[in-house]
Order: sequence, then structure tokens, then C-alpha cells
Amino acid sequence: MINGADPFDFAALTVAHDEANAFDAVVPPIVQTSLFTFGSYDEMVAAYRGEIVRPIYTRGLNPTVRAFEDMLAKLEGGEDALGFASGMAAISSTVLSFVEPGDRIVAVRHCYPDAFRLFGTHLKRMKIEVTYVDGRDEEAVAKALPGAKLLYLESPTSWVMEAHDVGALAALARQQGVVSVIDNSWASPIFQRPLTLGVDLVLHSASKYLGGHSDVVAGVVTGSKELIGRIRSEAYPYLGGKLSPFDAWLLVRGLRTLPIRMKAHEASALEIARRLQALDIVETVCHPALAANRLPPGLTGTSGLFSFVFREGVDVRTFADRLQLFKLGVSWGGHESLIVPGEVVLQQKAQPNSAHAFGINARSVRLHVGLEGTEALWRDLEAAMAAATEN
Repeated sequence: MINGADPFDFAALTVAHDEANAFDAVVPPIVQTSLFTFGSYDEMVAAYRGEIVRPIYTRGLNPTVRAFEDMLAKLEGGEDALGFASGMAAISSTVLSFVEPGDRIVAVRHCYPDAFRLFGTHLKRMKIEVTYVDGRDEEAVAKALPGAKLLYLESPTSWVMEAHDVGALAALARQQGVVSVIDNSWASPIFQRPLTLGVDLVLHSASKYLGGHSDVVAGVVTGSKELIGRIRSEAYPYLGGKLSPFDAWLLVRGLRTLPIRMKAHEASALEIARRLQALDIVETVCHPALAANRLPPGLTGTSGLFSFVFREGVDVRTFADRLQLFKLGVSWGGHESLIVPGEVVLQQKAQPNSAHAFGINARSVRLHVGLEGTEALWRDLEAAMAAATEN
């Protein structure tokens, strides 16, 4: 229960009801301006001194952006939030606010590929070491944490969807005085609220489920006022990854339907995952709800993203090209269904390549199950699999 309400009901009320908006508008207005003027010298100097908090420049504070930040913070149970121009802007600004040359990060394996590249390029040049661990092995995590500055989590992880006991990992980090950060894009705050499990900071690629319409690229981080204040003062103004007012408005619109969209993604994806698991041509289905008898503590539902591995003899190229509703495309979280073949990821030019580092199967396929309808999507998959197995 959250404030005496069912979690789903709490989320639905949070995203659908605004206490008040400027001009009595039902939807927050788009404050599309680069700067804000002052009524007097005294007001301006008070703002510069930090005696009052008010918009000065949109890279620092904008009312439309703030409407999104407030809504997301409330959904996640955070005291504050900070929006960014992309998920990677949120990740890089957050990480760089808590490490310096010579420090060490502990990260779960199979993390987001571009986070892996950030760690293996920019942070490597800064002499920041990253130790990768299996987040399901709490003993290994505990052994790696002493002396680290940051614990970087994803649960479930990218591609193979390994789910962890997030609360247990956060407790291990807290025991060592290590700041814990999690990318919660997969579950969204509808199915996982890591701050309530003891995690210090929660990141999202808001381009995914928060936006939900594949028409915005954005990121956000939420947590305590103290930690968000550190990111706001040390990284956000100078790395320049500010969220635009229009993109923030699109995100508020997206959040309005997040609870019902997540339920729809969950139901359709889980049914398709179960059907795939029953097929002889499928070797493995990587879906958290199928990996064990129960989801780990704190994860109350599942999203539309999972992967599976074909057995040998299936022509993945033919399968991918035969699909009509599932489109070949990166990212996920929108209304549309998408696939990414593992072999394509293994051939990606950008380095370092997490698919090679952590080892993904070349016969694997990542699916994002959209909102087109379970039966229509299953018919599409069936036809493609039939074409891919013709002799």
C-alpha cells in the first residue's frame, strides 16, 4: 500500500490528476522560452544569491520541465527529480557526480550497452575502474563492494532479463557507504519502486515507457533532495543535457496513461513468452516471470520487453524479414512492437561491445511486445517462424 492506497490506484491518481495548472488549464502549458526576466534589481540579486528559487534560464529551471519532474518523483517516491535530454545524459551526469579519477564502480553484468560503453571509454580515460558482477549472486556483490564509490544496477538487466533482489543489493551497498543507482526503465515505477527498497537514486530512459509513444528522447533521475541537489549543482548545468519544455510536455502526456499501458504490455508479452516457451524450435525464453516460480521482492509485474533463443536450424534473417507487425528497430517502450536479432548486436561497430563482453547468443532475438493486440502479434510471429523453418 502507498499512503493507504493500492499501488496501481496510487499511480493512476498521480498521473491523471493535477492539483492546479497555470491559467486553470487541464494540461500544463508549454513554457517555451529560453529565459525569464526579473521585475526588479532586488529580485534578480535575491535569485543569484539563492535566497529565492525561481526560473532564470531554461537550462536550469523551467515550469513545464518541473511539472514532469514533480510527477515522476511522486510516482517513484522521490523527494526531487531532474530531467535530461536523453537517458544517457541522465546516466552520465549521475555517475560523474559521484566518482572521480581513481575510484571504482561495481556494476551488474548485462547493463545497458551505452552505459557499458561510457564505463569502457570516458570513465576508463579518467582511470575509474568498473567491476562487473552477477547481481543474482549477492555474495559476489558483497565481496566486490568494499572500497567502491558507486553500485550501478539494472533489474531486470538488458537482453537476458536477469532479475535481482534489489533491496538486498541496496542494503549491501549501504553497509559499505556506497551510493546505489538503478536504471528502472524496464519495470517503470508501476512495477518497481527502488527508492522504497533502499536504493539511493533511480534513473530512467524516459524515451521508453515513461514517454510511451516513441516520439521523445529524454532521461530523468530521482532520489533525495541532497543527492539530486548534488547532480543539479555539479553536473547538470555544465554537461548541458537539459530537457526541453516541449519534450517535458510530451512526457507528462505519456505518464497520463503509463499504468494502463504497462498492464497491457505485461499481459500481452507474458502470453507470447509462454507460447514461445512451448515451441520445439525455441531453446530458451528470457522473461523474469518464467525464469523462476516468483518475481524477486519489489518487482510486482513485468513489461513488454524480453528475449528468446531459437534452436539451431532456424533462419533468423528470414524470421526477421518475414515479420509484418514486429519492426526491426532499436529502443522499446512505445506502442509499436519491435525486434532486434542478437547477431546484429554482435556485429555492432561501436566499441566496447557488451554483447561480446557478457556473451549473448547469436540465435537470440529481443522482442518488445507493443499494443497491437496479442493474437495479431502471435499470428505475425507464427507466420515468420514457419517461413524461417522451411527446408
